[in-house]
Amino acid sequence: MKNKLKVHRAIHDLTQEELAKKIGVARATVNAIEKGKYDPSLKLAFKMARFFGVNVEELFDYNELE
Repeated sequence: MKNKLKVHRAIHDLTQEELAKKIGVARATVNAIEKGKYDPSLKLAFKMARFFGVNVEELFDYNELE
């Protein structure tokens, strides 16, 4: 799933490690999500969106044809 996690992380001047600590996941998880290698659970997607103050749809681009 495509996402804008890296963009929002940059806007907030956070490293992957810092974001991972704030949302309670491993840095490798943040990295994998950013690279599109891992789709977060619904719970984690909402947690990330709330953290950045955006809607889930603004952070993640779900295309059911992929």
